Amino acid sequence: MTRVALVAIAVLALAHPGSLALAQSTAPAKAPARPSSHPNIVFVLTDDLAWNLVQYMPHVLQMQKDGVTFAHYFVTDSLCCPSRSSIFTGRYPHDTGVFRNTGEDGGYSAFQAHNDQRATYATALAAAGYHAAMLGKYLNGYRPRKDQADPGWTSWSVAGDAYKEFNYDLNQDGKVHHYAQEPQNYLTDVVSGLATSWIKRQKGTPFVIEVATFAPHAPYIPAPRDADKYPGLQAPRTQAFDAAPDANAPNWLKEERALSRADIARINKAYRMRAQSVLAVDEMIGQLQAAVAAIGEQNNTYFVFSSDNGLHMGEYRLMPGKMTPYDIDVHVPLIITGPGVAAGRTVQGIVQNIDLTPTFAELTGATTPGDVDGRSLAALLQGQDLADWRTATLVEHHSFTDPNDPDAPEPRSGNPPSYEAFITPTALYVEYVGGVMEYHNLSTDPWELHNTYASLSPTERQTFHARLQALINCHSAQSCWTAAHF
Repeated sequence: MTRVALVAIAVLALAHPGSLALAQSTAPAKAPARPSSHPNIVFVLTDDLAWNLVQYMPHVLQMQKDGVTFAHYFVTDSLCCPSRSSIFTGRYPHDTGVFRNTGEDGGYSAFQAHNDQRATYATALAAAGYHAAMLGKYLNGYRPRKDQADPGWTSWSVAGDAYKEFNYDLNQDGKVHHYAQEPQNYLTDVVSGLATSWIKRQKGTPFVIEVATFAPHAPYIPAPRDADKYPGLQAPRTQAFDAAPDANAPNWLKEERALSRADIARINKAYRMRAQSVLAVDEMIGQLQAAVAAIGEQNNTYFVFSSDNGLHMGEYRLMPGKMTPYDIDVHVPLIITGPGVAAGRTVQGIVQNIDLTPTFAELTGATTPGDVDGRSLAALLQGQDLADWRTATLVEHHSFTDPNDPDAPEPRSGNPPSYEAFITPTALYVEYVGGVMEYHNLSTDPWELHNTYASLSPTERQTFHARLQALINCHSAQSCWTAAHF
């Protein structure tokens, strides 16, 4: 079993001793209900949630028991806007044109400049007769007082810069509401209330709703009721925590000094606040499930839980941040329950956020946008074993340049130069701008601590470069599917 699968299983086992057999199960205990011709979708997307936080979310852990966990789910870039753009469109950054959160190649402005908003899962499902609601965080650079709803969304309650969870504006179907610094205005709770009310009004109408929280993104603000939870909690001490980069590490990483006591104290505090902040998200999931049950649609609704990217916290001597090509940043949860979904199953195939749009389209009978790069996961959800599934995935990242961006890397948190990378079950291969290469054999180096590119033969180097170029230059579902088979 590969390293990434073990990470997902370990999280479940930590929170529920004895659950290892469940996580490894490949068949449901009983035949799952079959979906109707128009099932609903509830999609909960968190911000910067790494796998190590799932253990604090009992409703998500229950989803693992009731549905499918994708053990090898990767994002196209460990950065908010590029990842979310891939989710909405089913396309890699090289096709959405969104590589950063700001600037000409980033943010909401780049998303619109490339007309990405006109070919999303929302437009596809709306064309099939679905009501579509978007709540919470949309894309970096969206301004509630200036920008309106994008095409396809029939209901819209979207915030702008609301990372502090209070004192934010929410564009609610064209009318802007300001929420001040009061306990009842905690953003996760507000969107939960709006979402449950909206769901209860959808009886008799097929719907898709995305509830996108700002939690647990920095500054990691928990709901006031949870601010004292988990006293003394520490960040996970994996083999990568405070690990010294080896002599062949890329230059952006190799100069990092060992974490001090003060560094570790900061990391522990941040991790504790992140664990506290996901409690409200988990509570929201329970409320959404109750709302669906209240209209009698609990057997006709898919629940999807995921994150736009992960977050490193002390790994490789780095302070909290993201944007690296390493597993802690690009490998995030994807858990799905619903009609026809095999319960208690872990899927080992490599999947990516470009797969969500074609999956939502197939599950609902909508027409998949013609220019997607991803592949539907519907067959995997229903327990089918696809022997020809992809064996690699692509990560694309442009270096960070805007100090005013909410994701601007803090000192010593890691700011790699632009790179492209592919990941397989046994390898991580990275090409940085400037000619630096990185290779990790995950069979012998599961924590990605030793860059062994120098030991590759000329033929291996040429082969890996050619494979990466094929992924970078794919521009359709078929060409990307072909390029992802090594």
